[in-house]
Amino acid sequence: MDEVFKALADPSRRHLLDSLNRQNGQTLRELCSGLGMARQSVSKHLAVLEAAGLVTTTRRGREKLHHLNVEPVNAIADRWISRYHRGRVQALADLKTALEVPPMSFVYTTYIATTPEKLWQAITEPAFTSRYWGVEFESDWQVGSPITWKVGGLDISDPAQVVLESVPGLRLSYTWHTFTPEFAAKHGFSEDWLKTVTAESRSKVTFDLEATGELVKLTVTHDDFDEGSTVLENVSQGWPAILSNLKTYLETGSPLPS
Repeated sequence: MDEVFKALADPSRRHLLDSLNRQNGQTLRELCSGLGMARQSVSKHLAVLEAAGLVTTTRRGREKLHHLNVEPVNAIADRWISRYHRGRVQALADLKTALEVPPMSFVYTTYIATTPEKLWQAITEPAFTSRYWGVEFESDWQVGSPITWKVGGLDISDPAQVVLESVPGLRLSYTWHTFTPEFAAKHGFSEDWLKTVTAESRSKVTFDLEATGELVKLTVTHDDFDEGSTVLENVSQGWPAILSNLKTYLETGSPLPS
């Protein structure tokens, strides 16, 4: 946590985060041109931000894309904000606002004291997902296979709900679930909300697992959203809680209190 506050203390690094907040997934060249900073300076600042967990990276061909990561901010909230009235910690609230998930994609990186094998089980096996997520998945997790979501007494299936990539212990990607009238009614969503989200393109979520010593680096990327997506707005609020629950469950044996 000291690294997070140290990283945020520098105005140039805050400018970089502001730039990524406006447009996520930028290359080094794009960040340099957008901020008028030398390439070497930007590289050094990005290294500090990445070491603090505030920036995470993905690959698109030969390009390295930089994304905001909200996990460190979520950890700050878990540690302090719940103990005090939010009005007394306005600085932290402002920090959270500054690092809100930008449009078009959601990227979240966390480090979990577990093994790739156990983490893979936790994101695929119903006995695990039901504990920290409240969802059970029915699939053989082979590429092209269908996935049925079992949530709140509903079975949600669709020909377009499929596994896109599956490398046990390393990478899992699948299309997001279908929004049905039964799902909307069960969770109290309006007819207007249902009409909006069913008109949007189907998104996808990808889990990347990387062993780093006694920890596993988990990067969750949820993308393929339409511009101004209502689904993105909803999942951006839900993923931090799910992934915090997952981390706590694997490290302690119990999910966070509901």
